[in-house]
Amino acid sequence: MRDTKESRLLLVLLVAIAFALITVDIRGGRNSPVDGARQAAATVFGPVENGLSSAVDPVGNAVSAIRDSGSRHDRLAALEKENAALKAKLGSDDRNRSRLRQLDSLLKTAGEGQYGVKGAQVIAIGSAQGFSWTITIDAGADDGIKRDMTVLNGDGLVGRVTTVGPSTSTVLLANDPDFTVGTRMEGDDELGFASGQGDRPLRVELLNGKAEVKKGERLVTFGSQADKPFVPGVPVGVVSRVDPSGGGLTRTLYVTPYVSFTKLDVVGVVVSAPKKDPRDTVLPAKSQPHPTPTVTVTVTPSAGAPATEQQQ
Repeated sequence: MRDTKESRLLLVLLVAIAFALITVDIRGGRNSPVDGARQAAATVFGPVENGLSSAVDPVGNAVSAIRDSGSRHDRLAALEKENAALKAKLGSDDRNRSRLRQLDSLLKTAGEGQYGVKGAQVIAIGSAQGFSWTITIDAGADDGIKRDMTVLNGDGLVGRVTTVGPSTSTVLLANDPDFTVGTRMEGDDELGFASGQGDRPLRVELLNGKAEVKKGERLVTFGSQADKPFVPGVPVGVVSRVDPSGGGLTRTLYVTPYVSFTKLDVVGVVVSAPKKDPRDTVLPAKSQPHPTPTVTVTVTPSAGAPATEQQQ
């Protein structure tokens, strides 16, 4: 349509009529004279609107999902954070329970041997001194720790202190190849020297080459002069193998240590030696062997069984 004066006049007239109809419809409410026309328009255009709505709804849902995904992601992140914190707490509780068990065992061992100990925790493995089997503990000179003190835990001999700082110390472990400790056999008092072999059993040379030793016998520390570096009576290990006697001056044994050197956490440094040798009292109680029950089966012939004929 060309933009003429007549077309402009017609547009103004149509707008005026539309406003008039809207006014009449609003004032009339449910009795509006245009209600019938509105219903007819709804009948004609309703299916079209529904189709358009169905087509648009997936897009609207997607937009809504994208809008809500931020809040859902935040909730998921919060839940994951809570879960991680709970797992960390449970793990921490498990570790604390393990440390309490180790501490209880250490105190029991110290009490049985009458050792005055300073508790410490392993904070590092290895050291700058070049030892291959060492640990660093969180106790030093400020705690009364000195060089050449015995270190033990609830299971037995751990090692000896080699280097002392103000708040930390280095401990040479009993399985280090440079480690040697005097030992005594339980019961018969045969003396020897145990040396570390890394992750293999300790090697013990008994001074008596003709000593009768059996697998399963146990050893403790013999002790040193002035109780340094070793106090007496600390459990060392159990004999796992005995070399055949070759008529030499010594007898070689292989001993599985009580201590697991790869699982050290809570240890004790003996700062006060016992007044008397505890002998074998610190060794764990021997497990009693359980006899295998013997079952005897007696077969009784039934009354109806045929008798065996006697030979003439």
